Amino acid sequence: MSSTETLYLKIPLGREAHAIARQFALEQTTSQKGKQIYLNTLAIYTVYSYLKWLQIDTALEKSNSWHPLKRAFFDVTDLVIPNIGKLECGPVRPGETAIYLPPEVMKNRIGYVAVQFSERLQEADLLGFVRTTTISITSEQISLTSLKPLNFLFDYIPNTVTHPALRASQIQVNLSQWFENLFENSWKALEEIFGNINEKKFALRNISSLGENSVARAKIIDLGLQLGNQSLVLLVAIALFSQQKVEILVQIHPLSEKLYLPSNLKINLFSDAGKIIQEVVSRSNDNFIQLKRFRGDFGESFHIQVSYGNFTIKETFVI
Repeated sequence: MSSTETLYLKIPLGREAHAIARQFALEQTTSQKGKQIYLNTLAIYTVYSYLKWLQIDTALEKSNSWHPLKRAFFDVTDLVIPNIGKLECGPVRPGETAIYLPPEVMKNRIGYVAVQFSERLQEADLLGFVRTTTISITSEQISLTSLKPLNFLFDYIPNTVTHPALRASQIQVNLSQWFENLFENSWKALEEIFGNINEKKFALRNISSLGENSVARAKIIDLGLQLGNQSLVLLVAIALFSQQKVEILVQIHPLSEKLYLPSNLKINLFSDAGKIIQEVVSRSNDNFIQLKRFRGDFGESFHIQVSYGNFTIKETFVI
């Protein structure tokens, strides 16, 4: 789940976002208004992209900010969340310490999200959220120090944050069944994931060292916006060590055309009680990372957690 202690969430701004912002800016009668609309549009699109990735419905076309006349006459950055209300997406330029609130955005809002841009507008940080009820209606600005983590926004959107990258897996992967060739649907044969596994010969050599009776499966995982929608592969291999124990190997690979993992990608092994047993962090030019091989008894559970930035995916396994 995304951390409640980290305020910053980085979102890439691609060609589509800039194309829409440019189109809206060119419609304006002055360059100053055009620049304002450009940043406003990028701020809205940043929040829209984030909520879309979380599988939260929005209605850009019903927002005042997406209406040609309303955005021309008013300084609005609203984003409609159907059946919930309007969320204001306040742009924050580098060096600014507050969100500035024009009079037209101080009513009929569920709250405000602060969006701060990089110098070249290639990405934006979602700094946090503040509810309308917690600020004075006469305020003309919101200090960035008063922002809460984005998790507070989801109080308004119950039971809608279902993206797998935001919650631990509710399903236990039964590893003992793998020895009987019974696999969960999301866990695929290595050939299905990697194609020509000879290209992974060095990384997969450790799997073959488990023995002829080892079983290996892989699952594609997605850390979404934090990785620019790059997917990763979680690989788990098991082998009988004794009548009571199973030996386990866990690796993380980039998917398909990507040669290397992103730096600072983290993989953790947790006991069933939540104690960290192992941790490995990727470096630049790592084409895979792996935990040290470990053993567990039949019936024992453990957790594998993959983290990057603010996002975490956790898988629960029972032997």
